[in-house]
Amino acid sequence: MPIKIPDQLPAKDILISENIFVMAEERAQRQDIRPLKVAVLNLMPLKIETETHLLRLLSNTPLQVEIDLVKTSSYISKNTSADHLQQFYKTFDEIRDKKYDGMIMTGAPVDQIDFEEVKYWGEMKEIMDWATDNVTSILYICWAAQAGLYHHYGIPKHPLKEKLFGVYEHTVCNRKYPIIRGFDDTFSVPHSRNTELRYEDIANVEELELVSKSKKAGIYIVASKNKRRIFVTGHSEYDLLTLQAEYNRDVKKGVNFNIPENYFPNNDPTKKPLANWRSHGSLLFSNWLNYYLYQETPYEVHKIKG
Repeated sequence: MPIKIPDQLPAKDILISENIFVMAEERAQRQDIRPLKVAVLNLMPLKIETETHLLRLLSNTPLQVEIDLVKTSSYISKNTSADHLQQFYKTFDEIRDKKYDGMIMTGAPVDQIDFEEVKYWGEMKEIMDWATDNVTSILYICWAAQAGLYHHYGIPKHPLKEKLFGVYEHTVCNRKYPIIRGFDDTFSVPHSRNTELRYEDIANVEELELVSKSKKAGIYIVASKNKRRIFVTGHSEYDLLTLQAEYNRDVKKGVNFNIPENYFPNNDPTKKPLANWRSHGSLLFSNWLNYYLYQETPYEVHKIKG
């Protein structure tokens, strides 16, 4: 996919080095194509890393995609430079009058905090309500998936006895949903979280369908039956070394010494891990772009209705 991103965004050089088709703004403007407009609410602390992860996966179809990176106003990231945020990010106030074909809301390291205690929870609720009326389809990832299910459907999260941390095998529960079209019978996905969703809570909501699960990691994909909301509890966007970096940070902080499961060869953290989730992640995002945005959104983006 020719993905249109700002010329100076750090992710651009990384993606080009990986032979990913990145389109400069000047060239994109010369093409007579209506690109899919996607907003990314990036709640992760390492925003540049997350930008690269997501843009890599949004570049796997023939569709042209235009990205707006969005930050919260009620909480300012301490791990990303103010210059980067100022140059490449918009606040919610700057986009609230726009319409988007799609929106991605990322995870955040706040899953052990009650939703109402998260510093930007009020703004997060406002954005989720706004997206319902102004975005064709919203993809909620990890903590954002829990937040969306709680806010829209009253579904709580539950603490785990220990951190779920590693790469786990998953299966498909319902193949009628286009989001999992082409998935293998089993596939792997990274997870990193301290809380979970429960099957009975999902089953009690008529508007929702459990689409994919894992014997160890539990609920993975939940979809609204109207295609407007997709909730993904794992991190199919992670690159090869993301879990390794998180493991090293946890050990340094003394908060978690568990080696990520099914990640390092022979569970030896001195060995280079092998990625076995990339093809699944690529297919997940291309299915979302095609079946939930391109096939559903009006040609004139301002005509999107709630």
